[in-house]
Amino acid sequence: MFTGIIESVGTVTDKAFLASGLRICIDTGLATELRDGESIAVNGVCLTAVAIGQGRFEADVSPETVRVTSLAGLDAGSTVNLERALAANGRFGGHVVQGHVDDVGTVTEITSEVDFWRIKVRCPEELLPYIVHKGAIAVDGISLTVAKVEQGEFDVQIVPFTWQHTNLDSRSSGDQVNLECDIIGKYVGRILGCSSLDKDV
Repeated sequence: MFTGIIESVGTVTDKAFLASGLRICIDTGLATELRDGESIAVNGVCLTAVAIGQGRFEADVSPETVRVTSLAGLDAGSTVNLERALAANGRFGGHVVQGHVDDVGTVTEITSEVDFWRIKVRCPEELLPYIVHKGAIAVDGISLTVAKVEQGEFDVQIVPFTWQHTNLDSRSSGDQVNLECDIIGKYVGRILGCSSLDKDV
């Protein structure tokens, strides 16, 4: 489990397509604190770290994860948000993030508002029931608060610290981002028999 509080921004150094799925290699200072087999969220996707060494790690991405996330679009030089799994005695600073992406959204607008930024994201229709005003959503693994929801899009406002310590400063209109809705809302939808999500990874 994760909290959406990004620990580091890594850089993709290599991506190799396998017979099915792919393997990515990421440079990061967090590599010294990882062990083979540990979970790490990469742009909000829970992956397993392997082949750790010399300031980098590798991770395999399954065909299903390739299908429903934006990871296949990463190239050498792409920056990615990284968060290790929450320790049992760790501080819970964001919200419950599983690393199971619901779908991919598209950035439609980034607006500077003096010291802050507002990002507008178009999302698939089936996610809209789970995106609520002032509710939580993970965007590329970042725990954010929904500022507005309207006409198939939602807005989030970004504070300076988040802008400077995530990969959001490299985003532009048209970019794809991984979206994970609040798990509590998804459970309620399932219990009430009105869930519109059936392809979580």
